[in-house]
Amino acid sequence: MASYVFAFVVLVLASTQAFASDPNQLQDFCVADNAAKVFVNGVVCKDPAIVNANDFFFAGLDKPGDTNNALGSKVTPVNVNNLPGLNTLGISLVRIDFARHGLNPPHTHPRATEVLTLLQGQLHVGFVTSNPPKLFTKILNKGDVFVFPQGLIHFQLNIGHENAVAIAGLSSQNPGVVTIANAVFGSNPAINDDVLEKAFQIDKKIVDYLKSQFWTDNN
Repeated sequence: MASYVFAFVVLVLASTQAFASDPNQLQDFCVADNAAKVFVNGVVCKDPAIVNANDFFFAGLDKPGDTNNALGSKVTPVNVNNLPGLNTLGISLVRIDFARHGLNPPHTHPRATEVLTLLQGQLHVGFVTSNPPKLFTKILNKGDVFVFPQGLIHFQLNIGHENAVAIAGLSSQNPGVVTIANAVFGSNPAINDDVLEKAFQIDKKIVDYLKSQFWTDNN
């Protein structure tokens, strides 16, 4: 009986894992119909009869992003929202530009693992595991690759003497992004002060100060 129970548990866990990322497509393609008024887990398919090559095409990733902001970085995404042909294919990518000392601040992708390749410059990168938290960090140079597991807090900081550029692939057509500081101190409506005071063990004045800041979005 114990072996049957064990086998059942393994089967359940395997089934759960199978549904933990974007589902596999059941046809050659399902181009996103962004004009559809139907809400589903994903995007409704465009009529295949009117699909054309432009549905699978995106131009402009060679152009640097505008890093003139408080973070000194800019993320340019290519996902199902601007490349409809990605719908149901389970992938997307981003270009990340960094000014000198630019930061892509601590954030998570709730639906995707990220694999980053540095094309130019030097980055200090890292991610933090779930509790108990452990930091994995590395200095990247041109041509280096680093992986950020799905859902874990991670960051990239330009520590070189020039601008930096990276390309990252993500294992979801719409990976999502939660920027930690923005979400905690810039949410609308705001999180209760008592919650933040106790969670961060800081004075209410500091909480109010942080809430009053303009939290930059580099996406």
